[in-house]
Amino acid sequence: MTALIPAPTRSVLLQRIQPAMTGLIDGSLSTLAPIFAVVLATHSPHYAFFAGLATALGAGVSMAFSEGLSDTGDLTGRGNPYVRGAITGAGTLLGGILHTLPFLIPHYQAALIVAVCVIAFELLALAWIRWRFFGTRFLSSVASITLAGVIIAGLSAALGGLAG
Repeated sequence: MTALIPAPTRSVLLQRIQPAMTGLIDGSLSTLAPIFAVVLATHSPHYAFFAGLATALGAGVSMAFSEGLSDTGDLTGRGNPYVRGAITGAGTLLGGILHTLPFLIPHYQAALIVAVCVIAFELLALAWIRWRFFGTRFLSSVASITLAGVIIAGLSAALGGLAG
C-alpha cells in the first residue's frame, strides 16, 4: 500500500469496500451469461444491450435488497444495512453495465471485441481492488476471477450456440 493513501480502517472495509467489491464482482460476472447467450444466439448487439441492461438493473436491485436484508449490522459491525445495500446495488449495476455498453455498437463483431476488452479490464480492476484492500495476491486474484468468468462465458456460449 502506498504512503499517499492510508490503509482503510476495519469498519470502512466491512461497511463500504466489501459491499462495493461484492457488488462489482456480482455485476461483472452474473451479467455475462445473459448478454453473451443473447448475442451469440441472435447476433444482434441491440438485443444483447437490452438483455444486459435489464440484467444489470435487476441484479443491482436484487443485490441491494439482499445485502440490506442480510443483517442489521448490529451483531456483525457491518454498519447500516441501507447504506451497505445501496453500495452493493450500485456496485452490481456498475459491474454489469460496463460490459453491456459495447453492445450499443451496431456491428456484431466489433461489439464483441470491445466487450471482451472491457471484461478484461474489469477482471484486472477487480483483482487490483482485492490486492489493494484485502491483501490477496494479484495473480491469484486474476486467476480466481478469470476462472469464474471463463466458466460463465462457457455456459452462456453453449446456451447461445444451442439457441442460435
